[in-house]
Amino acid sequence: MNNTLIRIFKYIGERKGLLFISIIFTIISVTTNLIGPILIGKSIDNMIGKGNVNFKEVFNIIFILAVVYICSNLFNWLLSYFLNLITYKTVNSMREQLFNKINLLSLKFYDGNAHGDIISRFINDIDTVGDGLLQGMSSLFIGVATIIGSIAFMLSINFVMTLVVILSAPITFFVARFVTKKSKKMFSKQAKTLGELNGYAEEIIRGQKVVKAFNYEKHSYDRFKAINEQLYNSGVKSQFYGSLANPSTRLVNNITYSIIGIIGSIVAIMGKITVGGISSFLIYSTLFSKPFNEITGVLTQIQAAIASANRVFSIIDMEEEQDYIENLVNIEECRGHVTFNNVSFAYDKKNPLITNLNLDIKPGSRVAIVGKTGAGKTTLVNLLMRFYEVNEGQISIDGINIQHMNRDDLRQRFGMVLQDTFLFSDTIGNNIAYGKPEASKDEIIKAAKGAEVHSFIRRLPKEYDTEITSSGDNLSQGQKQLLTIARVMLADPPMLILDEATSNIDTRTELHIQKAFERIMEGRTTFIIAHRLSTIKEADIILVMDNGNIVESGTHEGLLKKKGHYARIYNSQFQVN
Repeated sequence: MNNTLIRIFKYIGERKGLLFISIIFTIISVTTNLIGPILIGKSIDNMIGKGNVNFKEVFNIIFILAVVYICSNLFNWLLSYFLNLITYKTVNSMREQLFNKINLLSLKFYDGNAHGDIISRFINDIDTVGDGLLQGMSSLFIGVATIIGSIAFMLSINFVMTLVVILSAPITFFVARFVTKKSKKMFSKQAKTLGELNGYAEEIIRGQKVVKAFNYEKHSYDRFKAINEQLYNSGVKSQFYGSLANPSTRLVNNITYSIIGIIGSIVAIMGKITVGGISSFLIYSTLFSKPFNEITGVLTQIQAAIASANRVFSIIDMEEEQDYIENLVNIEECRGHVTFNNVSFAYDKKNPLITNLNLDIKPGSRVAIVGKTGAGKTTLVNLLMRFYEVNEGQISIDGINIQHMNRDDLRQRFGMVLQDTFLFSDTIGNNIAYGKPEASKDEIIKAAKGAEVHSFIRRLPKEYDTEITSSGDNLSQGQKQLLTIARVMLADPPMLILDEATSNIDTRTELHIQKAFERIMEGRTTFIIAHRLSTIKEADIILVMDNGNIVESGTHEGLLKKKGHYARIYNSQFQVN
């Protein structure tokens, strides 16, 4: 908790100019507010007597009092404005840092965390931090100044009564600390459960077609209800424990207030303090205790903010994809000679997937990778792109270990067309130019023609300026796939990875796409992952994988003659006996 608060204060400390202005406004606001009780005490003393009330002096004091409180409220409003600026600039920085971090994390992070939970940290947790900061800073700025000022004014009235008030502060602190300890775990659990609930809701919303197709509505509702019940329980408990702080501290303050009243009466009887002085002192004792009450009153938001900040910092502190700084090499001209030398890899060390894999792929080769689901085909590509790091051995391109290459430089050498298409909420033209933002309109159109998608785009109302959503609901699956192919054609990389690139395209369109691929694959090292074996007959070499190992390799005709794994897969697709 302490480390989290220190980190939050570091973010706040980046706004030094705003902080300085806020401190000035705090001093002015609190000072004018603290002058009030003295004036009230003087007006009371001027009204007490044997029928000789000094009305002129009383009215003068009331006028000054009005001016003082107007100034106090004006600067208090200005303080609130600047604290809002500090809060939302701080939250903005945290959100930007969080977004920047997730772009630098490896795919392992996304494979192991629900996307809804990640989104929850961006939205719910960051907003909770903002609410806590706003409430906490307001209480802190005004509270500290008020406590110091109140002590100074109380000492000027009576030392003994001031000592009683000050001694009540540690009791208030320990009561609040006791409650805080109890509620901290509850707020952490609440934030975690909220992230889990968001993750599950996002999953069900995205998979509604599957939910309805398998009549899974009741099961999904029951699961949601169970998680929601956990959120309810943790929320009620956290709010309950958090709400105990304010009434507990108020009880201590009221007891102190009563003691001060008794002591003040005795001192007044002894003639060492006026009635107005007692009134002023009681107001100051209330102002002294007010910050403690306010802080404990917003303790719920502060605790929730700390719990949410922990969730945000847990991602910010994660280790990024690191490049080797020593022996960093840049490929000036990529030929596409790829080698795997004794490569071993496992997602889970207890279950090795690839062991001692060796490959030597010549520049310009077309390499097809086939095998049953889970054989390791996509894993091979993940290692090649350094989405995951090899456990042993090395992968080299043109004789350079890819771990000695900058990841950005490495990935720019590959163009990927995946089975699962993804488009961004933008125009069709910008989606095609995603890998080459500086591309001209003519270049975009040329790539679209190469991918056999130009004629379709021309039929749209705004052609290349047509806006699409990230899910591409206004496009067919085949059209979305064609756009991703055009995206790679425009980037024009020296090597290609085609992961079931034509699986969502009809047979007629596939014939056009194959011609386009023939053009783009010319002279480029190409890795083709395919289940439909009709698409890989012309490959220079076919690698058959099973349980992470290459069990066969050769050309289409040669592998059929062997009558091994490949022949069995091929014959099962085409029902050849």
